[in-house]
Amino acid sequence: MSFRLKRSGRVWLGEFAALTDAGFTNGCSCRLHGQSSIVPDGLNLALHVGDDAELVLANRRLYAAALGVDPAGFTTCAQVHGTKVVAVTKELVGSGALAYADTIADTDALITDLPNVPLLLFYADCVPVLLADTKTGAVGLAHAGWRGSVGEIALQTALAMQKQYGCKPQHLLAAIGPSIGSCCYEVDDVVLAAGAKYSQCFTPNKNGKYQLDLWLMNRLQLEAAGLAKEHIYCAETCTCEEKELFFSYRAEVGKTGRMGVSVCRR
Repeated sequence: MSFRLKRSGRVWLGEFAALTDAGFTNGCSCRLHGQSSIVPDGLNLALHVGDDAELVLANRRLYAAALGVDPAGFTTCAQVHGTKVVAVTKELVGSGALAYADTIADTDALITDLPNVPLLLFYADCVPVLLADTKTGAVGLAHAGWRGSVGEIALQTALAMQKQYGCKPQHLLAAIGPSIGSCCYEVDDVVLAAGAKYSQCFTPNKNGKYQLDLWLMNRLQLEAAGLAKEHIYCAETCTCEEKELFFSYRAEVGKTGRMGVSVCRR
């Protein structure tokens, strides 16, 4: 299995074995066994959804312990469903770790070549795309909802790593984490028109709308960036279908917490 769930202390999280085996800490958190003022017992890791900040920080400490990283090093950004990619330097390490006010603004993807710097983004159906370079040690993390996917943020992140750190596509590993699957993701003509370049990712359904496969859309972008098909892993886990295990924005009508997805070079 390329993606596996495991328990570490109180926390359940998923990891990609290929990244772990290559020397990269990675983890997709679940919703279970945390503290939250908005979701009973929820392991919400986001500070921007109206939860009690101290509870969120306690959850982040649990998640960090499960990953084996320093929670003060978590480096986050204020996700806006755009395509901006920011390279994390030493000065930016820890942005947003303890307060939302100092997170990296208006950004949906982070890259870095610094070791032991856990990038951290937040999801509740949107697609997390993790990237790791086995030669340079550089990593990347992108937030790809339908707008980001149509805007080709996975492609842009991979290209940014190549430009910024000299990464070669043949050395890049990529992983598509738990997110809403085509089984549950119905979209309309507006989304179809915006994503016309990826028409093969849309399947018409009986009510005149479409089922959108964001996993395929992001995979195609990673392949366009030069990654080998066998180096692209997918959890193939639908957060909407598995809402007892993951937060799902769609299944819970927007009133929910956020999972965290993290990657760093050890």
